Amino acid sequence: MPASVTPFDENERIDFVSLAKLFSYFEACGCSGVVVAGTNGEGPSLSAVEKRDLVKESVQLTSLPVILGVATPSLDEAVWLCGQAGKSGAAGILLMPPGYFKIATESGTMNWMKAVADTSPIPVIAYNFPKYSGFTMSADFVAELAQHPNILGFKDSSGELGNLAAYRRAAPEKVLLVGDETLLLQSLEADWNGSISGAANLVPQWLVRIYQQWHEDSEKAEVKFKILVDVLSEIRRGPQPALNKASLAEWGVIARSDVRLPLEKGDCSELLKHIEDRLGMNSQNLAIPKSRV
Repeated sequence: MPASVTPFDENERIDFVSLAKLFSYFEACGCSGVVVAGTNGEGPSLSAVEKRDLVKESVQLTSLPVILGVATPSLDEAVWLCGQAGKSGAAGILLMPPGYFKIATESGTMNWMKAVADTSPIPVIAYNFPKYSGFTMSADFVAELAQHPNILGFKDSSGELGNLAAYRRAAPEKVLLVGDETLLLQSLEADWNGSISGAANLVPQWLVRIYQQWHEDSEKAEVKFKILVDVLSEIRRGPQPALNKASLAEWGVIARSDVRLPLEKGDCSELLKHIEDRLGMNSQNLAIPKSRV
């Protein structure tokens, strides 16, 4: 599932025409869902009202299940956004622990997340990304939160290899999604369920095919992944989402590469050269048939 960027127009408003084109790209590449207003979607730069409008329009623009990213220290705002996403027909919520409150205890954070899950009309995926939230979900934390009936699963973007086995032991019945795409094959070996991926803004067809082929012919999946993995590293080197947006604009998928302050635009020329040299991808052959990937 791509962690979609949020295109903006010349007035810094959400560009829904570009978003529709981006969603069409994801659909053509075989993605199984899309996350909006997440880390790659500049969620913290969007107002609560913008997030409400974004999820409402997104559901209308794509046949893919839509998940709304929720990252706020305000419990009331998180609960309100969950309600708005539910009214819009979204499939779920990607919920980050409350940032800012570094003095919060683990039990306080647990109770905050349970309070959101208690009231959300749609399922919640808990999101471990210590780099941004300042909070690390231990395996014990995952095990306790996994007992909540409205917690669908977990996304882990920590890059910690040890979490693959630890989270699966802690939450044997839950959906587990890796955020660091360079760990995709290792996550599948550990019985994880896929990825919510920032790199899937650019190379969704490759990630989809590797995931599918893993269940058909793991050796072929490994060969493709060896081709892709250094591209993933280049994409992740960032700055993101600036490079994703600049690349998509250069390819003509979205109209502009603008990001909101305090972020700044990125230069994607080296990244696009690397993608074309390594994968043969350019603006003329993006959504090639999955059978040819």
